[in-house]
Amino acid sequence: MSSVARIAGRAAPRLLRRPRLPTVASSTAVGLRWKSATPAPSGRAPALVAVAACPPHPSRLSISAWHGQAPPAAPSMAAPAADDREPTAAGAPARSPPAPPRPTLDPALLRRRNIGISAHIDSGKTTLSERVLFYTGRIRAIHEVRGKDGVGAKMDSMDLEREKGITIQSAATSATWGDADINIIDTPGHVDFTIEVERALRVLDGAVLVLCAVSGVQSQSLTVDRQMKRYRVPRITFINKLDRAGSDPARVVEQLRSKFHIAAAALQVPIGLEGDLCGIVDVITREAVYFDGPNGEEIRREAVPAEMVDAVEAARAELIETLADVDEVVGDLYLAEEPISEEQIVAAVRRATIARTFTPVLLGSALKNTGVQTLLDAVVAYLPHPGDVTNTAVLLDKGARRGRGAGTAAAAEAASAADDAAAVADEADAAAGKADDAVAAAAPELAERSFELVPDASAPLVSLAFKLEDGRFGQLTYIRVYQGVLRRGASILNVRTGKRTKVPRLVQMHSSEMTDVEAAPAGDICAMFGMECASGDTFVDAAGGPLVSLESLHVPDPVISLAITPAKRSDGGAAFAKALARFSREDPTFRVALDPESKETIISGMGELHLQIYVQRMQREYGVEVTVGAPKVNYRETVLSDASFNYVHKKQSGGSGQFAGVIGDLAPTPGGDKENVFVNKLVGNNVPPQFLPAIEKGFREACADGALTGHAVQGVTFTLRDGKAHSVDSNELAFRMASIMGFRQAYAAAGATVLEPVMRVEVAAPSEFQGGVMGGLNRRRAVILASTTHGDDVTIEAEVPLSAMFGYSTELRSGTQGKGEYSMELLEHRPAPQSEIKALQEAYEEKKMAGRKQ
Repeated sequence: MSSVARIAGRAAPRLLRRPRLPTVASSTAVGLRWKSATPAPSGRAPALVAVAACPPHPSRLSISAWHGQAPPAAPSMAAPAADDREPTAAGAPARSPPAPPRPTLDPALLRRRNIGISAHIDSGKTTLSERVLFYTGRIRAIHEVRGKDGVGAKMDSMDLEREKGITIQSAATSATWGDADINIIDTPGHVDFTIEVERALRVLDGAVLVLCAVSGVQSQSLTVDRQMKRYRVPRITFINKLDRAGSDPARVVEQLRSKFHIAAAALQVPIGLEGDLCGIVDVITREAVYFDGPNGEEIRREAVPAEMVDAVEAARAELIETLADVDEVVGDLYLAEEPISEEQIVAAVRRATIARTFTPVLLGSALKNTGVQTLLDAVVAYLPHPGDVTNTAVLLDKGARRGRGAGTAAAAEAASAADDAAAVADEADAAAGKADDAVAAAAPELAERSFELVPDASAPLVSLAFKLEDGRFGQLTYIRVYQGVLRRGASILNVRTGKRTKVPRLVQMHSSEMTDVEAAPAGDICAMFGMECASGDTFVDAAGGPLVSLESLHVPDPVISLAITPAKRSDGGAAFAKALARFSREDPTFRVALDPESKETIISGMGELHLQIYVQRMQREYGVEVTVGAPKVNYRETVLSDASFNYVHKKQSGGSGQFAGVIGDLAPTPGGDKENVFVNKLVGNNVPPQFLPAIEKGFREACADGALTGHAVQGVTFTLRDGKAHSVDSNELAFRMASIMGFRQAYAAAGATVLEPVMRVEVAAPSEFQGGVMGGLNRRRAVILASTTHGDDVTIEAEVPLSAMFGYSTELRSGTQGKGEYSMELLEHRPAPQSEIKALQEAYEEKKMAGRKQ
């Protein structure tokens, strides 16, 4: 029976006040020591961690008696309707009141969990996924990420993933724990592949955030935290690698609270740490749990070791006090000094987790097969089923054409990039081009009327395509079903393109393997073949029902570009173009364009590794050898002040001519927003309304190429106040050209400047190399934010311009004897130094001159 759901009915001791923990550095009486020097928020004392030696194992209790039995279901509670409350850094976090009862749902739906596993790179995420698959019976043997057998982890199916020891693509599988059905998506930890995390979290109901017990909260951990908040995903935190030297789970819990600004408390206390780790104690049930057998598959439960009782009671009191801050039921009991039972603690943890005001913390070591089964228990007990989560869609106007849906920006970008790739050669994959044509033929603006989806099989189908792959049998489209049932052979409608298609084949994924299924009900995740679509497309019943669209994905802008050409002229045809078209279709952050000056193909992405992987995949999967240019930073341009424009476009060459006038101003977008905004403040009829779309289109085109360096313009507001028109010679082309030239007129007078991408960099290295590492960063124009020493290692946080980070990996390895590592993510764009702007302008002018000579 599950440790988190097995309620023995024992009441907690009456809490008159918060037990005061010892203030000494250690206590020989109970064998405890402080594991955190960081002050806890709101005056909370750090938790104690037991370091008692492992007791001998007098008996081994086989897990087979309980493995596969369902933990009793925790009370099903719904998330608060739409308050989207997140705890704040200051003050007590908002409490989650008891949720109202939900309508009766299918029992199978209540047993379903859709979860993702996310982490900073090298936190043990894929190792954890491998153990989850083993303990749930999905695989028969455990293989390591960099194992000596050369097999590799199950969820790393690509050859490149196994060679490099990193996850590149998210992988989906399903498993059964007790009577719960769990869909699992394992996501990459490297920031270059952040779109994989974005689209996974977009369709998941809950997540497991894995943190390293030594490194704690790292840069990509913060990114994942922001992504989970963006998509309102409840999470459980698993502190992994307790077996490593220097592990400090109490410090990591404090980092959770201070860096994520969320209430957190450990549900477990480790029995030993580092090399002495041999089990965990469940602080709710007050039981010691040991993981025996060759692979930790045998669970043994015993009484808490005597020397750990005080630490367990302190951790339990801290859990209850934390819950009292975020849960109304426990808060009232705590204030009334009433006893709080195990059932009430479990129910409160579930309510607060689903409300996203609290994250329960589990402990263990996936590599040492410790704590994984109890994590699975917590997934079932605390993370929501599909009926617990509120998902909304936009009801589209009945009069609207079906060529457009709401929230399809990411899909349009992917399709547009595919078109650019196809333009490289005469023969290419035309599917993405057709999708882009559909977007271009957009209907008038749609009335956005949000409504809540019901995870009910009898309701009309609503589903979202969130990931594309090209497989042996054609394009594989991953689908989350939110409402209704998706059936093999059913006719479905792509809301964005208006195309009706029959579902030829429906499969359940297990990494790279697949099993055919007849149907996928509401709340399920599956994949289908034969769909012409883009990431973010909404599918509904083709036979009728409401025309709706789901919110699409957040797609970050690329930060780095490079030129790529086939090494041999014979490779410059269909294979090269097909590879680019496929990759840009699958990955919205991978962009392809043709440089109008040099006629080179330019690929853009999230980092050097991101683009390197696609270059290698092109060589392996398509046999195309390519020549790659030096990486180039994606700068941006903007304006610093306001300027007005008054431009009249005239062209007369016999017959109908062109005439259009625009009057207005150009200014920085308020609040430092990087979006480009078009504002219509026309009064009167000097500009006929049918020409407004052409004026806005001209503004958008002008923003694509800045006048200083040719980079895209961001953060400007184009306000149209007046204009001129001619009854015969005015047309869309004339107003588009007038808008472009008016923009350039004001841009020259508005104090344009160049912005460079600045990265948040985190470097970890042995302390002996600290001076050299900081010196190297300073030479790269870094701003050092913090330097933290933990044991023999130091972690340095800095902000560094991306242009200064090229070649840093080689420098760091040579300067730390191969022991240093770093990660970075985009922080923001900031004004570049004048010397750099001047160099960029000179290079841009030379490029234009070279283009004119060709």
